[in-house]
Amino acid sequence: MAEYVLRPVGRVESTLRNRSDAPNQGDEGAPDCTITLEPGYATAGRDIAAGSELLVLTWLDRADRDVQEVRPRGNPDRPETGVFSTRSPDRPNPIGLHRVTVLDVDGTRLRVRGLEALDGTPVIDLKPPLGRVAER
Repeated sequence: MAEYVLRPVGRVESTLRNRSDAPNQGDEGAPDCTITLEPGYATAGRDIAAGSELLVLTWLDRADRDVQEVRPRGNPDRPETGVFSTRSPDRPNPIGLHRVTVLDVDGTRLRVRGLEALDGTPVIDLKPPLGRVAER
């Protein structure tokens, strides 16, 4: 099987240090946090502005990559479900998808709301949601 190399474009700076501290979703009480872009990607982030919405793709580096079934939201009363039908962080390729609002931009530092990723989580890409960007 082929392997692919991902290079982080940044990292999350958050008060969330442990999975047990993090909400299941960003809109369920995630603290405001910062995405710090690597200096080499400053140009790539130059048009991001406060008030923008972004889709942030993260590499959930503390996930269990061997998990194929979970009980949704960790609820023992729910039936086991294949991870591809859930938003569990534990999955074969632990890519996180987060919709955030940019609160402030200071150079390569983006202050955001709605990101439940842990401190130090690698950011692998940033994209605008569909329908939000003028054609270029």
